[in-house]
Amino acid sequence: MRTRSKLGLAALALILAGGAAFVRFIVYPEKATLSAAAGEGANPQLPAPNPTLMPTVNIARVARWEKGAKPQPAAGLQVAAYAEGFDHPRWLYLLPNGDVLVAEANKPETGDPSTGIADWVADKVKASAGAGVKSPERIVLLRDKDGDGVAEERHVFLKDLHSPFGMALVGSDLYVANADALVKVPYAAGQTEITAKPEKVVDLPAGINHHWTKNVIASPDGAKLFVTVGSNSNVAENGLDKEKGRAAIWEYTIATKAMREYATGLRNPNGLAFEPVTGKLWTAVNERDEIGSDLVPDYITSVQDGAFYGWPWSYWGQHVDERVQPPRPDLVAKAIAPDYAVGTHTASLGIAFSMDSKLPETWRSGLFVAQHGSWNRRPKSGYKVIYVPFKDGKPAGQPVDVLTGFLNADEKAQGRPVGVILDKTGALLVSDDVGKTVWRVSGGDGARY
Repeated sequence: MRTRSKLGLAALALILAGGAAFVRFIVYPEKATLSAAAGEGANPQLPAPNPTLMPTVNIARVARWEKGAKPQPAAGLQVAAYAEGFDHPRWLYLLPNGDVLVAEANKPETGDPSTGIADWVADKVKASAGAGVKSPERIVLLRDKDGDGVAEERHVFLKDLHSPFGMALVGSDLYVANADALVKVPYAAGQTEITAKPEKVVDLPAGINHHWTKNVIASPDGAKLFVTVGSNSNVAENGLDKEKGRAAIWEYTIATKAMREYATGLRNPNGLAFEPVTGKLWTAVNERDEIGSDLVPDYITSVQDGAFYGWPWSYWGQHVDERVQPPRPDLVAKAIAPDYAVGTHTASLGIAFSMDSKLPETWRSGLFVAQHGSWNRRPKSGYKVIYVPFKDGKPAGQPVDVLTGFLNADEKAQGRPVGVILDKTGALLVSDDVGKTVWRVSGGDGARY
């Protein structure tokens, strides 16, 4: 596999070590020529690739929220803190009794040898964005007993995990997607702490864990679990042998313990949700970097059984990525285009369909998408929560901003949205890992949604 220029990476390392002035002057020569909206919708604009000697590094450094500060909601909505003071809150899950689980996690320390200067640079970039903290390795339970929209109870629900992320309850079994395995623990309604040792259900591809987050969702009938596994690189520069079982959504059948690849060629799938009209599984996917600020759009898509979505050889159908060698025209010919683009380099993660919400009517027929924010685009993109309207089970129209203001006037990150769910009242909850907060979005008339 062809990798990035060693000269460029070495120069980038020196620049990162040398100070912000050099970063601004040298790392930022490349910038977007298209508007952010050009990378959105069912037919995004896909200009020619623009690879450079050094990748564009334009990440928002951390500022965090000042006391009393919060994101800016769209007209007709209001936002308040549901709970604060977390340690890197990433993913959210709603239990049947209304309790909310929050996975506090970060990239695991794998012990694997460094794969080169590219990973060193990536670690430096992530650290500057607030993602360099040690993984807390736990799940916290929140309870809003009086229904006022603020969780007054907080409990350490489950600990001693391994970079936990996705969660799914099937019957009395709570499944947790660790970075290296799917595990389960027994759960009883109303329980605020689980002391049972997690039982391993199945190993998941690990090692290096360039993309470490693993999500899980149960099928509506509870018979199957779907698990996301991101790639181990940008475009397989670590070698295809490191990509076995990765860049895929796996299907696990609980009764038979059978595990199979459900869909492949998905560079870094994260959010999972079943669309309520058609019953189809949808996911949010982070596409590839380092071929320009205008490429490649991240996307949301329905997931077809057995489908191949192109990574690493192509993107958005048959658009070939010439960096990947040797070429595979046979696989490129099979690649299908996703349904809907949500902007280039937005790092779109959590998704939640809104049909069961109690928000104003404008927001009750679509998909909420949490965008963690770009590092490889100038100007920055993402750093917000958007809403994609749906009709007849498909996206219908341009995305609309739901929560903004995660970047301050100096373009520093006060927060970065990750997970989204609806709470027991139909309000929207948003986890903010940099801001250490779970936000609650409700109607703007003061009603207790």
